[in-house]
Amino acid sequence: MSFDQIAALVVLVAVVGVLIHGKVRSDVAALSAAAALLLLGVIRPVEVQGAFASPAVIALACLFVIAYAIELTGLMGLLIRQATVLCAKLGKLGLWLVIILCGGASAFLNNTPIVVLAAPVVRDVASSMNLSPKRFLIPLSYIAIMGGACTLIGTSTNLLVNDMARNAGQPVFGMFEITPVALIIAAVGGAYLFFFGSRLLANGADDGEGHGPHEQTGDGMLGDLELFAVDRPFRARQAMVAMGVFVAVIAAAALGIAPIAASAFAGAVILILMRIITPEEAYAGLRPEVLLLIAGMVVVGLAIEVTGLAAAGTELLIDFIRPLGPWAALAILYGVTLFATELLSNAAVAVLITPVAVALAESLGVEPRPFLIGVMMAASAAFATPFGYQTNVLVFQVGKYKYMDFVKVGVPLNLVTWIAGVATIPLFFPF
Repeated sequence: MSFDQIAALVVLVAVVGVLIHGKVRSDVAALSAAAALLLLGVIRPVEVQGAFASPAVIALACLFVIAYAIELTGLMGLLIRQATVLCAKLGKLGLWLVIILCGGASAFLNNTPIVVLAAPVVRDVASSMNLSPKRFLIPLSYIAIMGGACTLIGTSTNLLVNDMARNAGQPVFGMFEITPVALIIAAVGGAYLFFFGSRLLANGADDGEGHGPHEQTGDGMLGDLELFAVDRPFRARQAMVAMGVFVAVIAAAALGIAPIAASAFAGAVILILMRIITPEEAYAGLRPEVLLLIAGMVVVGLAIEVTGLAAAGTELLIDFIRPLGPWAALAILYGVTLFATELLSNAAVAVLITPVAVALAESLGVEPRPFLIGVMMAASAAFATPFGYQTNVLVFQVGKYKYMDFVKVGVPLNLVTWIAGVATIPLFFPF
């Protein structure tokens, strides 16, 4: 191994260890790793600059601003309050309808403010109907996560995998290219939660208050949760303008008029110029800790790629996987990603595994597309722990769950979505 490969491997192992340990903020760990790689000469300054100015980071920053503008108009709170009327009329089915609507909204907007606003409503409405809130809050988080995977902009993971794939010479994904696969996975996962998951939670609903490492922040606690926690008064004109700009951004990207980074940037600037959101509010909505985590991990991913570590690691897998065929290779890659995303942030997993996915597909002589989509789907599937995803942390606290509540519902959900993903992806994206 060369010096650069050894240095990159040491930094990778160190940052993974720190992320698993969870005592240091994820963004600080990622930036420290990037700084170490830069000082050791593994990565050039121009490559670090490129990581911080990557289309994924620009798109996410601007989408955060647009989503915050929509939240500030009070539109999101109004919609959730109106949904409670449905709950009163439809009972338990009304609660599930609210959860599904939140999942649909998560395909386009950041799911953290959606869950922050919806969780107390779901809890209170369930209690008013003498139903255990625990039956509905974990499904709310899980369906919001699965909903976020349904479009290119629904989660930072998809944008990041798209960006890393572009760097590896692959064509970029369309806005709704992954939607059919993600919808099937979400439908299968939602059916499991409706018929089995809520019953598992109901069985343990009377076991007492939640106990678990509430003080542990883990990789899910990214950003200032209070930033999105206020249900604001509804301002009709501003809400219409904000939603109009957002729809225009989505349409421009979906129709190929402009890349998502360009259309989102233009949308955020237009909202500021139209005084729907002030510059100070725009800066407050940027969530720099998420953006810096992604940029830092992109640098780590580049180091793994340019030093040849990704190719070397893939070669070790090939000898084992090649006789099994591409379908088995997809299943193994999906499973490895599922396991890794429970330990690390989804951004870290996307950056580390995407180059491996491309190299694996090329070594097998098949299309990389199915493998990239597998990484997108699996990297967002943090169901087995309360700290794998930010919305899990939120409902963990609101619902006063036990740690094992997530394990007993989330592990089967991981298996169900794993099977659904591996079965579905090649149907839409053949090898």
